[in-house]
Amino acid sequence: MLPVARHEAIVEAVSIGQAVSTDELVHRLGVSAETVRRDLALLEERGAIRRVHGGAAPVADRRVVEPSFGERRIIRHQAKAQLARAAVDLLENGQTIVIDIGTTGVAVAQAIPRGFSGTVVTPSLPVAVELADRPGIQVLVSGGRVRGGDLACSNAHTKAFFSDVYADIALLGSGGVDSQAGLTDFHLDEIDVRRTIIANSARSYILADSSKLDQVAPYRVCALGAVAGLITDQNTSPAVAAAIEETGGVVISARPAATGA
Repeated sequence: MLPVARHEAIVEAVSIGQAVSTDELVHRLGVSAETVRRDLALLEERGAIRRVHGGAAPVADRRVVEPSFGERRIIRHQAKAQLARAAVDLLENGQTIVIDIGTTGVAVAQAIPRGFSGTVVTPSLPVAVELADRPGIQVLVSGGRVRGGDLACSNAHTKAFFSDVYADIALLGSGGVDSQAGLTDFHLDEIDVRRTIIANSARSYILADSSKLDQVAPYRVCALGAVAGLITDQNTSPAVAAAIEETGGVVISARPAATGA
């Protein structure tokens, strides 16, 4: 099992059971106790879990540290594919769509049917590359300073670009989604760009797999009432769902793809 897959399994085990022992993780993951202890130390450093005597427990303050882009491409891959399919179901031919930065945005681009026609506007170079060869899609890239890893564009130029874009739907990346803190993320200079996208879009939806729910990243983007809804996988947070629905928003919980007999 790859390290990133182990890390995901550990975080999920802790979130489901509230606490998990080192011995249990050794049995689940099929690795040595020393490997588990190293994984726990790394995950605690990132803010994903809290080490306790004999194992791990959830962090108390729900603040998280963003894994690298390479790790995020693998972590929660199936959940991201599920919610990407749910997001694509909202799209109609002829629309102008903003697809935000991050690995979930790339998953959405990959899920768009080959026959779709419309305009996709993005600050994400990987999203643009994914859609560049689609004959029915006009791809517009914001430009601006490019951040390594995600290859995300952001600065005053990026904000000015999106000030002139009025989209039908915006699909927003997220670092954390919390019932009180709202939508939060990790990069301060990208927050204002996202706020501009939300202000100018007819409907905006947060893309967040369940590992990001009830989590708080360092910088606030907006309250949950500022968006039309949340698109997540099947493990929806009751607190987040209630907060969104109280303001008239919707929660779209994706389901695993059906398998043939």
